[in-house]
Amino acid sequence: MDRPLRLLVEKQCEATMTKINPEHFVWTQNAEGVGTVTLNRPEKKNPLTFESYAELRDTFRSLAHNDEIKTVVITGAGDNFCSGGDVHEIIGPLTEMDMKGLLRFTRMTGDLVKAIRHCPQPVISAIDGVCAGAGAAVAMASDLRYGTSRAKTAFLFVRVGLAGADMGACAILPRLIGQGRASELLFTGRVMTAEEGERWGWFNELVEPDNLLGHAETAAEKLARGPNFAHAMTKNQLNIEWDMSIDQAIEAEGQAQAICMQTDDFKRAYNAFVKKQKPEFKGN
Repeated sequence: MDRPLRLLVEKQCEATMTKINPEHFVWTQNAEGVGTVTLNRPEKKNPLTFESYAELRDTFRSLAHNDEIKTVVITGAGDNFCSGGDVHEIIGPLTEMDMKGLLRFTRMTGDLVKAIRHCPQPVISAIDGVCAGAGAAVAMASDLRYGTSRAKTAFLFVRVGLAGADMGACAILPRLIGQGRASELLFTGRVMTAEEGERWGWFNELVEPDNLLGHAETAAEKLARGPNFAHAMTKNQLNIEWDMSIDQAIEAEGQAQAICMQTDDFKRAYNAFVKKQKPEFKGN
């Protein structure tokens, strides 16, 4: 690509980058390129509202055009992650909606999961206390999950007369913990304890509550210092290979790896290895 065209493309891409300044949750970012989403209604165990659903969706969509953010951590203020949709601000109004309005809502909530899955950055959920309903779906959509012994995860939809098929749960949850275990949780709405979650593969690790956010952010920083282009490629392949045959997946991974082999990060890693040094990745 010649220089004028490259500059034009870069200018247009920069124009699509919007500053993250949400009204319905707290956003912070550090010098390592870790962005942290804090659901911030601790007095009600951090429930979601129509507004926070939409703002979270739009934020994760925007990350596809944000080179400053390398990884994302999602957490909740206080001693809980997220209690799901606010009973009075969401569930009550839903009982008054017609089918068109209901479908608009369910598609929006599903779009949040899509946005988390399709943003190129690895996403880590730091889960303490209650992680229920839509909160459990947000955690499910994340790439990694760290929890505490107090974490209580429940897909509560059946308890309010709804199907467990919500926000992609019937597709994603069985891939994380197995079909039988997912079926039990989605049919009964019961709590998955922290110990079960770690044993079943829901949690990558359990840590002490006081160390949870720091542990998640440290893990995020380690990823942020890695080859970010390659991380994005890994996440994309994890998404698209769900419905591929083994032969298709091997071919797709061959193409993905060949692309990564053209990056400067790959050359940096080789040169560092030759010099017996640690590579400094720059994401290009």
